[in-house]
Amino acid sequence: MTVDHGVAEVLLDEATVQERVAALGAEISADFEGREVLLVGVLKGAVFFMADLMRRLSIPCEIDFMAISSYGAATDSSGVVRILKDLDANIAGRHVLVVEDIIDSGLTLSYLMRTLRARRPATLEICALLTKPERREIDVPVRYVGFEIPNRFVIGYGLDFAERYRNLPYIGVLDPDLVTAATSGAP
Repeated sequence: MTVDHGVAEVLLDEATVQERVAALGAEISADFEGREVLLVGVLKGAVFFMADLMRRLSIPCEIDFMAISSYGAATDSSGVVRILKDLDANIAGRHVLVVEDIIDSGLTLSYLMRTLRARRPATLEICALLTKPERREIDVPVRYVGFEIPNRFVIGYGLDFAERYRNLPYIGVLDPDLVTAATSGAP
């Protein structure tokens, strides 16, 4: 496989990602059998994962989106969370599955879960494609996890660096020189 410019290495190839998404879809379908689920995608990173996951579900489902910011152009979460786009749907009494691309510190997701829990859904669960346990500052219970990964800056399959690399069909590790250049202000 050819590694794209800016990618230091491929962490999870396309086939591995798709195989795990299929397994998550089967597990979620079994757990929510007989119920309709509202998938809440966290923009922008979760779009690719959520689209593929939804196609793997055998249960009735709807989708909605939220946009939350805690990074800006940085590579580390700032801890300050802002809702940029809220849900269109009322989630009271509904079965809600938050679909997230990656969980680092847990700060953003913890804030999101508190916000959604206050709206009184019947159930509220999390499905994350990636999680970095060693980065966790707040423990957030995640029911469905695609992959636990090491503490490296990853891109592809919806994950970005300065809005680039989302379209890669695999999960790659960003070239450390790009991170250094971005944090030092170099071109």
